[in-house]
Amino acid sequence: MASMIMKLGSKSEVFHRDGQTWLCSTGLPSDLVVEVGEMAFHLHKFPLLSRSQVIENRINDYSSEDDEKCVLQFHELPGGAKTFLLVAKFCYGIRLELTALNIVGIRCAAEYLQMTEDRGDGNLIMLSESFLNEMFGHWTDTIKALETCKEFLPYSEELHIVSRCIDSLAMKACADTNLFSWPLPENGIAQFPEGNHVLWNGICSTAKPQPLSEDWWYEDASLLRLSSYKRLILAVESRGMKPERIAGSVVHYAKRHLPLLCRQPSFRGRNHAAPRSLVSHPSDADQRNLLEEIVALVPTQKGATPTNFLLRLLRTSMVLQVRPSCQDKLEKQIGAQLDQAALEDLLIPNIGYSMETLYDIDCVQRILDHFAHIDNEPLDPSNYIIDEGQLMGGSHPLTPMTMVATLVDGYLAEVAPDVNLKLPKFQSLAAVIPDYARPLNDGIYCAIDIYLKAHPWLTDSEREQICSLMNCQKLSLEASTHATQNERLPLRVIVQVLFFEQLRLRTSISGWLFVSDNLKNSQNPNGNLANAGNNTRVGAVRDHLVEADDIMERVSELEKECLGMKEELEKLVKAKRGWNLFLRKFGFRSKSKSIDPKTVKSCLLIQKNHSP
Repeated sequence: MASMIMKLGSKSEVFHRDGQTWLCSTGLPSDLVVEVGEMAFHLHKFPLLSRSQVIENRINDYSSEDDEKCVLQFHELPGGAKTFLLVAKFCYGIRLELTALNIVGIRCAAEYLQMTEDRGDGNLIMLSESFLNEMFGHWTDTIKALETCKEFLPYSEELHIVSRCIDSLAMKACADTNLFSWPLPENGIAQFPEGNHVLWNGICSTAKPQPLSEDWWYEDASLLRLSSYKRLILAVESRGMKPERIAGSVVHYAKRHLPLLCRQPSFRGRNHAAPRSLVSHPSDADQRNLLEEIVALVPTQKGATPTNFLLRLLRTSMVLQVRPSCQDKLEKQIGAQLDQAALEDLLIPNIGYSMETLYDIDCVQRILDHFAHIDNEPLDPSNYIIDEGQLMGGSHPLTPMTMVATLVDGYLAEVAPDVNLKLPKFQSLAAVIPDYARPLNDGIYCAIDIYLKAHPWLTDSEREQICSLMNCQKLSLEASTHATQNERLPLRVIVQVLFFEQLRLRTSISGWLFVSDNLKNSQNPNGNLANAGNNTRVGAVRDHLVEADDIMERVSELEKECLGMKEELEKLVKAKRGWNLFLRKFGFRSKSKSIDPKTVKSCLLIQKNHSP
């Protein structure tokens, strides 16, 4: 129902307005003037004093000459002249319509004027209370009445009208949508399917409404003022509403009232539909205060609030320059559920005063530190040990830490091209993730390669430092192949990759040959086994042999590459020795750093192992 209306009285309209004056045409001269604000009401004493104790007391206290009218002033009357006109009509027994929009003002004015049952049965306080109690059963009318309460403060609070509206709305929002049957708002009512009148055996009936979704009240709640909305959220929370539903309402409210939030890319259309229309654009100061209040309302339970919404709030809070405590709360909450974040939401533009980097690296670093501090998953190394099949296929267990590791590697790859990104910041971000959380190191290798390409001026020592962030033993075959041909990597790293790749390939070959021999030995020489089974095993053996041939060919290529690298190293060593002899002969000393003998030893060891 659109609105509840209660009609009081039956007399025709006898009030008419003349400028700033209201006149009552009853045929009797007026003996009372009531001034409310800039409006003057020319009325009669008896109809008003018979209903109001305050008016009777004022008339009795009024002293004037007999030929002058009694003048009373009610400039502080709740609702002003508009509400007093309705009260006057009631006193004269004129038809009066009570609606959700005027009931709060009438109830407050009746209390102000003390229109109790002592002045006569069916007085205005009792009638307005009856209307309120009936109105609380209707969602839309309660919303409308609640929005008018602000105009009648503090009377609407003292009469508990605000609290009763909040309790009524909270009860309906928390109720099971499949059970309640009270009237709902026009945009939230259960919709009837087409052809709702079903004809059965000559009897017309109405089809049952379809069940409501749990978010049916979001739109109406988002129309409330912030003070009313806060009380509604606290009320539904105290009634045990799920944090996910509360978070959904907060998201809807924020999207309606924070224009800057809706301007963030990739936010509209995710998780929640955008509100029908945004309110008029408030100032930055108003948005700042509103955002801080919204952050206080966000449920703190992990996973209750979408992470992408929290990151949008954080980005908007930076633009509006909210209090540090508010931003810190958002960062901690995001850190607690960072494994649910998307890479595009983590790319927060740097809007600080320094503007050293394109993205806010420090903010992401703090979020990562919060995650590392909160994440208390048991460290079972067996869960993170991967075999050759997992390296080749890319399968690995998904845990919050491994998911964050993938997210961080992707983030590093995105920020690596920034020439202003210093090596310590890159290392600090990557080092938050422990080695066990990266079953594959392809992601961090990709980020390192991009960083080396964008920062060609790095020294050999710095290249060694950044490459120490990855574990060469955990590179996939594709990444290892790329690394062996990557001129940007230090020579030591390339040798390590070659060593581990050959070791892995030899292990794979041994495994395939072992399986092949077992299959051959298991064949029945008498031919008693089914031909279908034999054909299957023979086909499997052939496939394994073909794969083994490919791997052997790759091993041969790697051996040739390693041999060439060994020869180059030997030439460098011989040249260095000859130069040192020359310098000693003439009394000079070389200050250059010698080649690490461990590198040469590794290459020689590899060659020795692969020699026939």
